[in-house]
Amino acid sequence: MVMTAATLQAASAADTLTVCIKDMHCENCARKVKTILRKDAGVAGVQINLERRTATVAFDATKTSADSICAHLNATKRYAVSPYSPADVILRDLNLRIDDMHCKKCSDRIMDRLSKQEGIDSMAPHLDKHYMFIRYDANRTDKAAIRTLINKIGYTPVNYYTSDKVAWAYYNIPAEAATQDNIDAVLAIDGVEDVNANARRKSLAVTYIVKDISAEKLLEDIQKAGIQAVVPKPHVCDEKEKKQ
Repeated sequence: MVMTAATLQAASAADTLTVCIKDMHCENCARKVKTILRKDAGVAGVQINLERRTATVAFDATKTSADSICAHLNATKRYAVSPYSPADVILRDLNLRIDDMHCKKCSDRIMDRLSKQEGIDSMAPHLDKHYMFIRYDANRTDKAAIRTLINKIGYTPVNYYTSDKVAWAYYNIPAEAATQDNIDAVLAIDGVEDVNANARRKSLAVTYIVKDISAEKLLEDIQKAGIQAVVPKPHVCDEKEKKQ
């Protein structure tokens, strides 16, 4: 749908414009959209939200217009725009590996907490893979908020992928080592895709690319970074013991 001056009248009056760009999927796309928009002398700034796939443009109405800004994007065809409203429902999927989600009691606890969060549409745990699928409305919550909630109740989620090119590692660390600086240090290791730490659980979880780093080298590099990480003993679940 091509936007017209009539549909954008309110945005133009406020000198800001937010549009959906459904084919803007990644950081590379976001950079291209920003580059296109900054060629317009009237554009003062651009904020991208990849989860909503929106661009919010601040502009000088004496130098450009909402129609002109949309025309720049529509001309690319790939990054054509459509209307955006805060009332829209924008469903997105989130796949999380949660190594410390051991049993149904764990998954029920996580789902009970998430069910109270605005914007959660549905959830499906897969205990055999320590994996949880979450569908959410990106206009009402986001991935960071969901991960923070799971962290707060004592679990350590990281990105999950079905590809056999990806693996996961889980370590015990001192509670005081669960810092953003240490997360950043592990993220800087070649082959690491995602990292999370939980002071409450005393845990460090990592998603990594197997062709780039082995499990042994990953642990070695984490320890070289000054983090006292150890592989935990196999978990014995209380719920499983009660069933036996």
